[in-house]
Amino acid sequence: MHALSIPTWVIHVSSVIEWMVAIWLIWIYGEVTQNRNWWVLSVAMLPALVSAMCACTWHFFDNSPSLQWLVTLQASMTVVGNITLLLAGWWIWRSAKAKA
Repeated sequence: MHALSIPTWVIHVSSVIEWMVAIWLIWIYGEVTQNRNWWVLSVAMLPALVSAMCACTWHFFDNSPSLQWLVTLQASMTVVGNITLLLAGWWIWRSAKAKA
């Protein structure tokens, strides 16, 4: 756990918590507005959350070479997350355009 300083840990952990709250709030927004397209966005945010958790886990174990696979998983989830967020944004845009 010595790989990162305490302020850096605070940023890492708070970012993960913030992302989880954002997922939850977007899901609630979809329920309140009765617009399921927002649920798509909240689900699309999950790969990015997995990516962040991989990074935190790897750092927690002092960047152990035996956990190098977490770095690969983190990079993969970042790419998948970027794509799913792009598609979810497009989905919301398309549905809003269709209603107008």
